[in-house]
Amino acid sequence: MFRARARNLAKKPPRRLALLGSGSDGRMRCQGGRRRGLSRPFFPTMLTKPVPLWIKVGGFSLALMGGCVNAIGLLCAHNRAVSHMSGTVTNLGIEIGRQNYALARHAALIVIFFFLGSVLSGIIIRQSTLKAGRRYGAALMGEAVLLVIATGLLRHRSESGLYAAGMACGLQNGMATSYSGAVIRTTHMTGIVTDLGIAIGLTARGLKADWRRMRLYLLLLAGFLIGGTLGAIGYHDFGPDTLLFPAALAGFVGIGYTVWKHFWPATVPASVSTHPHARPHVRPIRIARAAEDK
Repeated sequence: MFRARARNLAKKPPRRLALLGSGSDGRMRCQGGRRRGLSRPFFPTMLTKPVPLWIKVGGFSLALMGGCVNAIGLLCAHNRAVSHMSGTVTNLGIEIGRQNYALARHAALIVIFFFLGSVLSGIIIRQSTLKAGRRYGAALMGEAVLLVIATGLLRHRSESGLYAAGMACGLQNGMATSYSGAVIRTTHMTGIVTDLGIAIGLTARGLKADWRRMRLYLLLLAGFLIGGTLGAIGYHDFGPDTLLFPAALAGFVGIGYTVWKHFWPATVPASVSTHPHARPHVRPIRIARAAEDK
């Protein structure tokens, strides 16, 4: 009888040892998806390795394009933000409250086309995490085409130009939403400024902040600010044709990324998968039995 009970115990490891394995990020996984006995930092995940150069250059370029396009949208005759939707949705509510339905329709269409750009991004790239090897080149070239279309429409003072620019920003913003747990946005800075403030507050209290992530955010913030400055200077001299600058930059980066991906595949990490349902590599761990049946 006792031997039978010991045999049953040997077949079922204790719950505390029921480790499922370790993920591609090297973190231990246990039953229920929770690591027991470890305190949680304020930021759910910390960047444990340096950010690759291609992410820094690409993120800065995208933020610069976002700031430039948004500045032109605010400076043109229709005076609407196209790279972030908080103010546009507020304008939509204001115009509905004022019963000015023509301007309300204009604001609503900007939001709708931004949404459609994000949908297009999901169709092209298929995943939201930032990894080398995915179809960012096609998305960037699509953004360049949309910005060229927006330029032609705004030359004729057509409000449809802002719809095309908003769709381009939605496409760009949906390209990559996270990298190693860090939320990445390149067309609006609200979350980035918030996280920077939180990091300073944590440091002031003597707590640990993820400054590697904050340096990436500072780079994105600088790119957006420089892009807005260049957009304002360019609009003063060239008007809506200034949109051709972010369009050319998007096309150049998109073509360069595509060439790099196809002609130098060895530089793309082997763990990257472009399959829409790909799962991270999991290394199994053998669990010692609690008892041995002798």
